[in-house]
Amino acid sequence: MRTQIIIRLLTFLPLVPSLAWAQLPTPQRLEKDRPIERTIGGTASHNYALRLKKGQFCYAEVNQRGVDVVVRVFAPNGKRLQEIDSPNGTQGPEPMTLIADSTGDYRIEVSPLVPNAPAGHYVVRVVALRPAATTPGGKIDQLLVAWDKPGSPGAAVAVIQNDKIVFKKGYGYANLEYDVPITPATVFHVASVSKQFTAFCIALLAKEGKLSLDDNIRSYLPEMHDFGKKITIQHLIHHTSGLRDQWELLAMAGWRLDDVITTDHILRMAWRARELNFNPGDEELYCNTGYTLLAEIVSRVSKKSFRAFTDSAIFKPLGMTNTHVHDSHEMIVKNRSYSYVSSPEGGFRLAALNYATAGATSLFTTVEDLAKWSNNFDQPIVGGPEVIRQMHERFTLNNGQTINYAFGLALDTYKGLRRVGHSGADAAFRSYLVRFPEQKFAVAILCNTGAINPSRLSEQIAEIYLATQMSATPASNHQPQSAEAQVDTTLLRKYTGMYQLRPGWILTITLEDGKLMTQATGEGKFPMRAETPTRFFVPAYQAAVIFMPDPQGNVDTVEYRNMKAPRVFAFSPSATELEAFTGEFYSAELETSYYLKVQDGKLVALHQRNDMVTLTPTVTDQFAGNQWWFRGVQFQRHAQGAIAGFTITGGRVRYLRFVKRA
Repeated sequence: MRTQIIIRLLTFLPLVPSLAWAQLPTPQRLEKDRPIERTIGGTASHNYALRLKKGQFCYAEVNQRGVDVVVRVFAPNGKRLQEIDSPNGTQGPEPMTLIADSTGDYRIEVSPLVPNAPAGHYVVRVVALRPAATTPGGKIDQLLVAWDKPGSPGAAVAVIQNDKIVFKKGYGYANLEYDVPITPATVFHVASVSKQFTAFCIALLAKEGKLSLDDNIRSYLPEMHDFGKKITIQHLIHHTSGLRDQWELLAMAGWRLDDVITTDHILRMAWRARELNFNPGDEELYCNTGYTLLAEIVSRVSKKSFRAFTDSAIFKPLGMTNTHVHDSHEMIVKNRSYSYVSSPEGGFRLAALNYATAGATSLFTTVEDLAKWSNNFDQPIVGGPEVIRQMHERFTLNNGQTINYAFGLALDTYKGLRRVGHSGADAAFRSYLVRFPEQKFAVAILCNTGAINPSRLSEQIAEIYLATQMSATPASNHQPQSAEAQVDTTLLRKYTGMYQLRPGWILTITLEDGKLMTQATGEGKFPMRAETPTRFFVPAYQAAVIFMPDPQGNVDTVEYRNMKAPRVFAFSPSATELEAFTGEFYSAELETSYYLKVQDGKLVALHQRNDMVTLTPTVTDQFAGNQWWFRGVQFQRHAQGAIAGFTITGGRVRYLRFVKRA
């Protein structure tokens, strides 16, 4: 039930008591430069003890070799300090940096990220022990010590305070083939950080009276299908259009994300769309397609290419001389970086990226240039106060709820301070630009490895400079009741079962040792805390599951985050029964086919370009796929009972139709 694409590197968690040391098996002791290699799987948990002195800095890492683990760090008093899970899957390091607040044995716990996952190897070792740094620059160096070495990708960092760069530095290498180091002038692909520039262009044109945010997008894009519901420019800006996301659609259609993908490819796919995920304005669901369409609107209204418009309207006036929209994969870019992922054989391999799209992504820039862009929000050179105000305007949904997403900017607070930022992730590039407006403080972080979480890193850097202005981290946004409600076991048994949030997304409730436990598809099992006889808070999700009994007391529906989930029942067809689901299935929207067959007793989906998808039965006529672009599959039948087709629902695509061919 948590978002599946999660980046949690070095995330500090609420300080909750852990098991006492005496209740744990004797941990192995870690010592500097003495690696320990072990195998882990299932529900196992390995514990290590590391002796630290107060004020000592430690850098350690768990190097994954075929297993995705989560690492937790506990203080000598048993309080949990960190939970670390880098977005690098089953290969590569989980880096830990820690400054000891007290002298004693710190515990490091290693567990599989997903319980019952296949076993794999890992190596844990302490790389560095030294006195903690005392200067801001020294503290930032220690945060990035894992990447500040030859033969490694890394990051560029710039810290901006009162409209001046007060720190800038590169760590690691921009090109591993030629040993080119990263500097503050290194050019990175910044992925979705691009969106705020696209939204800024729209705001500029609106200020000039050349378009209105409430205009129907078909006024500028007549090729778009008339869905019978007005989609406005504002819907595209705030991810509330209901359009399906381009990257998930391309993957379903058989495109590799390292293929050459141009704006024209995406536009032609957008013109073929015939259905929406939801009615415009009903929900907020991140949609890259909308920003590609926004760039096309800018181009058509300005009568310039999007690249030319951004160059003349933004980059040249701000002196951003190392910034451009990368709309040609063949373009030579001096001082550019390439992105890298950990290799199963050790070291790194190239994560190729050949995007030539505009609007949603493909901005090439440096941390130095992003500092100039950030300063424009404080002292506008382009746009003026009206456009700057517009950039921070949030959207109100049809139900009256105001979302936190503005014009390519996410608005929230961090430790009591107002924060405005946006992250980006394409291939192994990771980026984050964040501002704390009242403090006139900003951080730009650009990375060429997916193992770094720039969002969390920016928080740590902000804490170095703004600690005295920050409040203590609240334990939770949710304030639980002082005592857990007592619920009769007979009622708890009525709650157990399977509830479907969406196809392929099942919530399973079980009763174990008198307590309800919840487990979402593909995730671990978590305890539920009774607040009332029908409302149970799940700390792991920071949200409640509400059971909804009918007048007779039967519970066939639960509610989670405003979603109603009906009770469903397990579906276990035999190999013979699976034959009914085989055949060729075609999507007119994607102009592609999947061939379903029974192989080794399982239903599988085959495509001429994609990897084979294994389909696991969940509930009647529904299956869960094992690829991110092929998740929840729901079959439809003719009136006579024969299979007519299926729909696929994923993270940002819902109910995409495939029809069975005769």
